[in-house]
Amino acid sequence: MKLTINGEEQQIPETVESVEQLLAHFNVAHKKSVVEKNGEILTKPEQKESLLNENDRLEIVHFVGGG
Repeated sequence: MKLTINGEEQQIPETVESVEQLLAHFNVAHKKSVVEKNGEILTKPEQKESLLNENDRLEIVHFVGGG
């Protein structure tokens, strides 16, 4: 499936069906993150329920601590 993630077109396996699975695919599911899908910010419960569709546009921001 073709998605635009953080401004870059990417091919994602068809087995990745939800935003939550997409975060796991990129190994950021365990990190504090904010996801915007097609212009709408998703809550954590919405990330689990929100299914991906061809040509969706996502912005994923995850926070990194350090000092």
